[in-house]
Amino acid sequence: MPEPTKKDETPNGQPEESVAPDSNGAPSLPEISLEVSPPPEAVAEGKETVETDGKKPDLTEPEPLEAVVAQETSPAKSNSNEPQAGVVGVKKQAESTSSTVKEEGPCSPPPPDDGNAAATSPSPTPQAEDANSIKKLSVDLPNDSVPVPAMGRKDSVWSLGEGQPPEDLEKPIDTPPLSTLLIERPQSGSVPVGGDISFVAKVEAKDLLRKPTIKWFKGKWMDLASKTGKHLQLKETFDRFTKIHTFEMHIIKAKDNYAGNYRCEVTYKDKFDSCSFDLEIKEVETGSQNIDIRSAFKRSSEGQEDAGELDFSGLLKHREPKQQDDAPEVDVWEILKNARPDQYEKIAFMYGITDLRGLLKRMKKMPKEEKKSEAFAKKLEPAYQVDKGGKIRLVVDLADPTVELKWYKNGQEIRPTPNQRKYIFEHKGTQRIMVINNCSINDDAAYSVAAGDEKCTTELFVKELPVKIVKGIEPVKTTVNERIELECEVSEEGAQVKWMKNGVEVPTGVRSRYRVKSEGTKHYLVIDDASREDTGTFSVMASGGTSEAHVQVDLKPLKVYQDLQDATIMLGQPIKLHCEIYPGNVPGRWYRNGQLIQPNDRINIIHRNKVHRLEIETSSLHDAGDYTFVPEGYSQSLSAKIHIIDPPRVHLDSLNFPDNTVTIVAGNKLRLEIPISGEPAPRVVWMKGERVILESGHRVHAETYGDQTSLTIEVTEREDSGNYKIVLQNEAGEATASVKIKVVDIPDPPEAPLVPVVGGDWCTMTWDPPKYDGGSPILGYFIERKKKQSSRWMRLNFDLIKETAFEPKKMIEGVPYEVRIFAVNAIGVSKPSEPSKAFTPLAVTSEPTMLVVDDVTDTTVTVKWRPPETIGAAGLDGYLVEYCIEGTNDWIISNKEMTEKTKYTITGLSPGCKILVRVKAINAAGASAPRTLQHSILVKEVIEPPKIRVPRHLKQTYTRKVGETVNLVVPFLGKPRPKVTWLKEGQVIEPTHVSIRNTDCDSIIFIRKAERSHSGKYEMTVQVENHVDTAILDIQIVDLPGPPQCVTIEDVWGANVALVWTPPKDNGNAPITGYTIQKADKKTMEWFTCIEHYHRTCITITELVVGNEYFFRVFSENMCGLSENATQTKKSALIVKEGNFPHDTAQHQYHAKPHSFTLTPTGLQVKIPEYNDHDFKEAPKFTQPLINTFAIAGYNATLNCSVRANPRPKVIWMKNKITIIDDPRYRMFSNQGVCTLEIRKPSPYDGGMYTCKAINDLGEAQVDCKLEVKGGFTFYELMQRGVPLHLIDKYMNETKIVEQEKQN
Repeated sequence: MPEPTKKDETPNGQPEESVAPDSNGAPSLPEISLEVSPPPEAVAEGKETVETDGKKPDLTEPEPLEAVVAQETSPAKSNSNEPQAGVVGVKKQAESTSSTVKEEGPCSPPPPDDGNAAATSPSPTPQAEDANSIKKLSVDLPNDSVPVPAMGRKDSVWSLGEGQPPEDLEKPIDTPPLSTLLIERPQSGSVPVGGDISFVAKVEAKDLLRKPTIKWFKGKWMDLASKTGKHLQLKETFDRFTKIHTFEMHIIKAKDNYAGNYRCEVTYKDKFDSCSFDLEIKEVETGSQNIDIRSAFKRSSEGQEDAGELDFSGLLKHREPKQQDDAPEVDVWEILKNARPDQYEKIAFMYGITDLRGLLKRMKKMPKEEKKSEAFAKKLEPAYQVDKGGKIRLVVDLADPTVELKWYKNGQEIRPTPNQRKYIFEHKGTQRIMVINNCSINDDAAYSVAAGDEKCTTELFVKELPVKIVKGIEPVKTTVNERIELECEVSEEGAQVKWMKNGVEVPTGVRSRYRVKSEGTKHYLVIDDASREDTGTFSVMASGGTSEAHVQVDLKPLKVYQDLQDATIMLGQPIKLHCEIYPGNVPGRWYRNGQLIQPNDRINIIHRNKVHRLEIETSSLHDAGDYTFVPEGYSQSLSAKIHIIDPPRVHLDSLNFPDNTVTIVAGNKLRLEIPISGEPAPRVVWMKGERVILESGHRVHAETYGDQTSLTIEVTEREDSGNYKIVLQNEAGEATASVKIKVVDIPDPPEAPLVPVVGGDWCTMTWDPPKYDGGSPILGYFIERKKKQSSRWMRLNFDLIKETAFEPKKMIEGVPYEVRIFAVNAIGVSKPSEPSKAFTPLAVTSEPTMLVVDDVTDTTVTVKWRPPETIGAAGLDGYLVEYCIEGTNDWIISNKEMTEKTKYTITGLSPGCKILVRVKAINAAGASAPRTLQHSILVKEVIEPPKIRVPRHLKQTYTRKVGETVNLVVPFLGKPRPKVTWLKEGQVIEPTHVSIRNTDCDSIIFIRKAERSHSGKYEMTVQVENHVDTAILDIQIVDLPGPPQCVTIEDVWGANVALVWTPPKDNGNAPITGYTIQKADKKTMEWFTCIEHYHRTCITITELVVGNEYFFRVFSENMCGLSENATQTKKSALIVKEGNFPHDTAQHQYHAKPHSFTLTPTGLQVKIPEYNDHDFKEAPKFTQPLINTFAIAGYNATLNCSVRANPRPKVIWMKNKITIIDDPRYRMFSNQGVCTLEIRKPSPYDGGMYTCKAINDLGEAQVDCKLEVKGGFTFYELMQRGVPLHLIDKYMNETKIVEQEKQN
């Protein structure tokens, strides 16, 4: 019998797999395909679902490293709490598409005395399954990650097998170059199950800038950083003294699957180091155990940490179960093995098993225990097959013929019926036979026979025979509206056939035009009302063959009595079409241009006997076209052409242009589109005047298309303005219309403007409007100006000027300008006009200033004035003096020609009259405003007492050197002209010695070459009638002095010589200001200056060379210089080589005991006296104190004082008793005892009490002063200067107090 194939499903809807007889003849447990959904954690992370299949792996492929999960021993059988050895292997295999669970061959169990439950190599020999048997489950996981149920759990670190994936086992492991980072490496170790162990790694950090990175791995690919939990802890410490990082990995309560190879990796920047070590788990020996499948194939209890994990957790990880109640243990394995396959799901649900697929896989791998049947000597075959309509015998041999036997079909008992011969039961000895006659598809099922408590099952497969077509369908040719019936005959009654048309199944629904029926073995396809669309190839299909035939449906012939006639209809007139055909009862349809015409309010369709009519009340353009009448069921049709005509019309109303006038800006493109109508389309002609506008025009052209005509002007010009005529013609008539086009443009530029009036910084300009306004009114003008030498124009107004005059202002006086005009209309701005003639703004000067009366006589009046304050670029040409008699308004010009002087005398006046005087300044711009005397002048001589105005430098002694020129001017006042006389020392001055010249207002004394005899007191007398005024001038003429009278050597000691002399007799008429002393060696007689500008008449010459003999001479000096000659010592001084004596060269003062010297033929012989040093030390003393000072805020202020002390004192400046140190706002100077404090840009805050303190070893002294700074600052300004807030508050309060005191 051939191997049966899967044919049906179980009653509960679960699919069954095919059943084949095993080698020992017993049927194996069926496999059930079950999809397992991942837990919520896996779904959230986008993991793939895990599916199973029935494929067996190739045992020759490399096996992966496996993690071992120990199954818990029942408390009744073992009182040990430690996990025992039940092994499930996990195989990880990366795939790109999906994850599947694959079955592997059985594994030999570990030796009883081996505590390590690690994975073992697979064995090809199957073993009988018992409580201690070991199975392996191969799991493919995506992306080399942990299994789906283990994701997201803290205690799922050990749920995977150790080592690298199987596909990487044979690949060489690339090890990066190592560097010495680890100073202490983790060492391999072992620990019993449930014990704790630690691994330590140390890294020296002396050369490291930051903490290194460490990673712990199990095998090659499992990173333990994210697996920390109650079984794994990672710890890091750092010793600051030894600079060592310590990394520890603690394994707590180790399990048997923790064993394997571990790796520690340390990285720091480009440095790398790693170390591998092994962990061995020693298992405690226990007795044999049973595997609790409920803990392996169900979810964890909700009270545990890993609650909610799927069934894989039982396969991959042993966990500590929750303490359960003392309930009787249930052997689920036995329940499943004894149950029917359709009961597996119910049992799994009852006992909380969720991984039914994995459970069935494991059951399938378990060796079948062949139990010898007590009821059956021979059971049913695993499967039977029979042809449809045949019969089958199911035979079973009983061991006990007396046992009652029952037969079942799909679980339902088969009972014999007397009237039905379907099932026949026979007895032959110990054989029991059930015969099934006339097998049909319904008999394809699972059958079983029960003998007492025992049962055996089999499956019956019913094979169907193909249905053949005995008689095929025949071709049909007919006309429309006829009935078509296609017939075929098959080999079997009740067989199913399929009707096709052109390869597509024929619809046979309720609303379909096709009907199917069958009578015995005959099958029919009926078309009641055939149409042209039914033409095609029809076929019938059965399981054993196909038959096809062609069906042709043609139209019926038609007789036409009156055909449709073509017609031309005026738009709006009715349309009537009619025809006559035979037969008369044939309906038809009307079409226009291929579109079906439906009757409505406007269209009426009439059919009376043989006459068919179409009437349209009011025709429209859409009604034109080809009309067709198509009789139903006939191949012939009637056609006619309707032509609609309409007179042409121009629709100007739709343009919405006032007066049909189109306005366009010059330079723009004009496209004027005008709707037109007419049927047929009229011929359109555009005309401007007598000129026809063609379609081929370049700039101006006309176009007509559709229902509109257009006129296009590419670039409009002024000449395009005018009336345009449109002429339309067609066969229905003619129409005309006119359109006016107005081209507007910017205006022409105005003429050059005129500038009639020019002022100092303004002018007045006028212009005329442009000749052409561009077709739009002028809205205003823009004005621009520029300097003549410049090319940059500047607009003067931004608002339009309506008038034709303007007055530009704010021009620079004396600079030539030009102006121009722009005209503006609604279109835009015109081009600029030609520039005006250049003009220069010039202003008259201001009025003369300080007009006063200088002199009045009986017939003249003299006035003088000062020039105007403002002269301007036009300069000043001169002045015009006018006067008028008091009481009249007739101004008389006194000077016919302009005068450039600022003084003028009006002559020819009548004595005793009163006049008013005014003066005007004249330049190129005209006359300025007049300056008029405030009061009238009486023309009469006035006596003015004389008054001498001695210049300031002549009020002191006037000194000049001999030979210099003396020129002295002494002004005076007085009217009439005073009389001037000069006296020297009371004597009249001789004109030969001194020249004197007098004028009306001054007197000049002049000496061309002064001599000492010209010195003396000069007296000047000014007299007007009885009035006299005098002044004395002291003139001193000085000369070089004479030499001193006598120079003598008073004393010689050591290298020093004391000289004494008498002043000169002639001091040169000036005080002696000093002396110059020179020395000369007797050998060379070359003179060298010892000291200049010496004021005393005695001196000590020091630092003379010992052994030399010296002469000395002295020059006298006054303001004119040194005397021409010098007085020399008559005797010389010899410097004797003796001991050195202390002396003070700085002060030139020597103190010696009385001494004597003798005169020798060669000079003076000096006896050296003894001297005592003078003590110049002195405590500080201020010779000039500080004075109270007022300063202006923002301007530097200085405080000065002078101090005398020896040794040099230390100077300290203080403000308000606080020492000033390193303040950039203060600068301190000390030079030759003068102490200065400079305060840079003081503010009111800098006011206060300042102190200067001088300190040396002998004592100290200080002086004080008060500084007040005027011109205060605001609070904000003080804040900007960085003044502290408490000082600002203090300053503000003091300011208020000072202001209040000033007000009081």
